[in-house]
Amino acid sequence: MNSLEKCHVLVTATSFGKDDPSLRTRLEASVGKVTYSLFGRPCSSEELRLLVHDVDGIIAGLDQIDRPVIEKAPKLKVIARYGVGYDRVDLACAREKGITVSFTPGANAISVAELTIGLMLCLARDIPSASEATKAGGWPRLSGISLAGKKVGILGLGAIGKAVVKRLIGFECQILVYDIYIDNKFVQNNNIIVVSIDSMLPEVDFLSLHLPVIEDTKCLVNSSFLARMKPGSYLINTARGELVDETALTKALRSGHLRGAGLDAFYPEPPSPANPLLTMKNVIATPHAGAHSDSATKAMGEMALEDCLAVLAGGKPSHPVI
Repeated sequence: MNSLEKCHVLVTATSFGKDDPSLRTRLEASVGKVTYSLFGRPCSSEELRLLVHDVDGIIAGLDQIDRPVIEKAPKLKVIARYGVGYDRVDLACAREKGITVSFTPGANAISVAELTIGLMLCLARDIPSASEATKAGGWPRLSGISLAGKKVGILGLGAIGKAVVKRLIGFECQILVYDIYIDNKFVQNNNIIVVSIDSMLPEVDFLSLHLPVIEDTKCLVNSSFLARMKPGSYLINTARGELVDETALTKALRSGHLRGAGLDAFYPEPPSPANPLLTMKNVIATPHAGAHSDSATKAMGEMALEDCLAVLAGGKPSHPVI
């Protein structure tokens, strides 16, 4: 019996193998035991602690893999994050226990970028309200705005931010970007403008968030940030809910300072039904669906599977975090 045949892998990523069943088939043929989470959503720390006592690897979604979880998993060797964010994994504890953590950079970039553009267009033309009114028998004369000639701010120029820029170019808008690390070649090739956050906020008609969640970015979009945004502008968040102070955003939308918001991420997730953002007509809400396209789930699944199996076989992952 080889080392993989003795291994137990827990899969909590809800869409793993959904669009490509061969991923599950390959995993099940490679290791001794596979357990799939039945929660149908990211697991809490308490839920995971009931599942990890004998697992060697986790193919993980947006689950809360904190110290209490890791300490309940004495055999754990690898956490293969199915996605790009890893802030919900206790990296310090994983490092302390000698556990490898990997992720899938770039796998969902196009899918998230496409949803970002979709949210922008829905906000600009109020497509959801137009559809609802027409289906109800109305024929409203709705007045929207065009992306052409507008200024669009991209906060975070990683793989997803770059994919958004590439898709925006055809809309003939002016693109302003900010990132701590700037790819100067990409900037020059795509004729975009690098600015500071302070310079961007009062200028842009649309602001799209593509930042990771780190200590400096948690609740970055707070009341002060929102007050500096251009009156009548739109906020789009297809990154992470932790970036936004939702109470402050609600106030900015109710006051009319912001014209609307497109939100694919909330904190916590799923949001409470009592969350006032879910009742506002100038908010378009989607269920963290940016990465859930056929191409993205397949690519993330392949990368996470490869890295999980590589570590369990005694090798190294292609996309390590630690």
